[in-house]
Amino acid sequence: MTSITYRKGDATAPVGEATKIICHVCNDVGGWGKGFVVALSKRWPEPEARYRAWYAQGEAAGFRLGAIQLVDVAPTLVVANMVAQRGVRATPGVPAIRYQALRECLATLAEQANRRAASVHMPRIGCGLAGGSWSEVEALIDATLLAANVSVHVYDF
Repeated sequence: MTSITYRKGDATAPVGEATKIICHVCNDVGGWGKGFVVALSKRWPEPEARYRAWYAQGEAAGFRLGAIQLVDVAPTLVVANMVAQRGVRATPGVPAIRYQALRECLATLAEQANRRAASVHMPRIGCGLAGGSWSEVEALIDATLLAANVSVHVYDF
């Protein structure tokens, strides 16, 4: 099993030569416009466009908490939209992140990363607007991505 590599830098500019997947947490209400998604949209329009279309199609297209959508943005670069946030913000005492949904997303992401021989890159997902605890998110990363021997890089800006 590997460990998380912590880096200073921009998660939208991941380091490495092989295929890289940038993952982030999306909400379940179709909102896109605050937090890390702003940086994603500045670099590539496809992740936002695909997320909005996926949300509009709803459950028939597989949109739900715990689902992921992979969007190729370059020959060896993919963005993973992961639906693991209920609503658009945390309320006092209740984070918007849904840890079980995040676990499901990360487990699916581990399978996809191994299929593509890809590393996974992210900011501290679920801990900004979603109000999550990094120690809980880190434990989920350990149990899913790292347990599947996926190389994980976390970027602090």
